[in-house]
This record gives sequence, structure tokens and C-alpha cells, in this order.
Amino acid sequence: MRYLFTVILLGFALGVPSAEAQELETMEKNISLPVPRLEGEISLEEAIVQRRSKRSFRPQELTLAQIGQLLWSAQGITETESGYRAAPSAGARYPMEIYIVKSDGLFHYLPRGHKLEQLLPKDMRSQLAAACLGQGFVAQAPVSIVIAAVYERITSHYGSRGERYTDIEVGHIAQNVHLQAVALGLGSVPVGAFDDQAVKAVLQLPDKEQPLYVIPIGYPR
Repeated sequence: MRYLFTVILLGFALGVPSAEAQELETMEKNISLPVPRLEGEISLEEAIVQRRSKRSFRPQELTLAQIGQLLWSAQGITETESGYRAAPSAGARYPMEIYIVKSDGLFHYLPRGHKLEQLLPKDMRSQLAAACLGQGFVAQAPVSIVIAAVYERITSHYGSRGERYTDIEVGHIAQNVHLQAVALGLGSVPVGAFDDQAVKAVLQLPDKEQPLYVIPIGYPR
């Protein structure tokens, strides 16, 4: 441990953080999420009946357990040995990246390990709302889940047909999230009206990632 900190200090002194320093910095930014629940308080059928789009939210923050449950329903690993996830993916190619925007920053979901990686430590909800063509409830919601796709992960295997498989997959993921929100006593709304490039800019997404879906979530008014 003493060696590790010596290496870290030396790296920063030289102006070039060492691999160990970069790894430690990444570890510090990662937040372990609570173990997801496998049983809820309402049935799947009740969640389907109750699901409605909600566009007005109370300011109450979501707990880390609620956030973890929502993200697990989107892309959580449900079979450890195979790595299969909560939503089906053509050829298990998993082209999606899941982001969450909330009052304390921008985070990236890491399915392996069920963790959040902090990317930016500032409230970006107003900027996201502007990128969503001024839809104010995006800024009002305590959190918004943004689903982005790396089409090449599927098209490299399935060709142009992979684009359709990716678009189908985002629907699977979103429906899981909407139903999970209901099961948690929360409201959500699907948002597809946004400026793609503006959302990419707000979230500082890599060039290869394309935003497909925004889901504001919170306690409905």
C-alpha cells in the first residue's frame, strides 16, 4: 500500500498520473449499488395496468437502492456465469450504454459489478431538458436515464440488420424501466423528442455512441 501511494505521488509530481493512480482514481469515482431486489410489492400485471406517462414530479430525491433497481432492470446481469442481462439482446452483443443524470452529476452504469461510474460532478438536468427541445419536466425529474447505442457492436456481426435489432432492444430496456418504476411507486415518461447532437454534447458521449431514449423518473405529483 505504501508503495502504491509513493507511485501515485511520484506520478502526479511528474505531471503524468501512473496506471496505479488512474486505477485508484477510477475506483474512487465508482459507487457500488445495493443488491437488487428480486421480489416486489406488486405483481407484474398490476405494474402493467398502473403504468402511465408522468410529466410532473416532486423534488424528492431517489434513494441509491431505487436507482440501482432501475438500472438493474435496464441492463443488470441476471445470470452470472453467462453474463446475460435483464433485457434480451440479439446475439448477446449488448450494444447499449446506460447513463443517469441527477442533481449531483452524470453517471455511467457498469453492469459488471452493479456500479455507478461518476463522469461529471454537476447538475446537468437543465441542459438535458434544453437538449430535449425544452421539455421542462426533464429538468424537474430527480433523475433521467439516458440510453445510448453503439451500433457497431451489432452491425459488425449482423450487418445492416443489426440496426433494427438495436432499435428493438432499446424498447425492451425502456419497458423494463417503466414497469420497474411503477413497482417502486415512481412515475416515468418516455422521451424521444430531442436533438441527438445536443444530447451527445451535454453528456459528452463518445462519437460512436448514439442517444436513443431519455426516461425522466421521480415521484409523480
